[in-house]
Amino acid sequence: MRVLGLDLGEKTIGIAVSDPLGWTAQAVEVIRRNGNVNSEIRRLQELIKEYGVELILLGLPKNMNGTVGDQGQKAMDYASMIGEKLGVPVKLWDERLSTVAAGRVLLEADMSRAKRKKIIDKVAAAVILQGYLDSMVNSSPNR
Repeated sequence: MRVLGLDLGEKTIGIAVSDPLGWTAQAVEVIRRNGNVNSEIRRLQELIKEYGVELILLGLPKNMNGTVGDQGQKAMDYASMIGEKLGVPVKLWDERLSTVAAGRVLLEADMSRAKRKKIIDKVAAAVILQGYLDSMVNSSPNR
């Protein structure tokens, strides 16, 4: 089953997708948010069709104490909206420190600040998705 991972931000949406077996996450692209939700939905529909996605995993930004703040509520609202419009189940996943982890990966790759800025959102989506996939492998006796 392929899973589409999303890192929702105010200005961008980082996109990652799992391999067909659900073992690894690959960063795919960044959607620039320009206030037109319909264009975001169209692009997500294209990606769902292209990759044969059966589940969308949306990062849920929680406060460090585990509570859900304003950004978390926005993510929950977005999850409900895209689930309804896309007809694909949407699962929320704790994304605390995913952008920090993505930044560390890119720093270790000795990538320039300008290049990091362009791709950090899709790398963060891959970090979120990989965390979910790893949890599924570890919790499934069949793998």
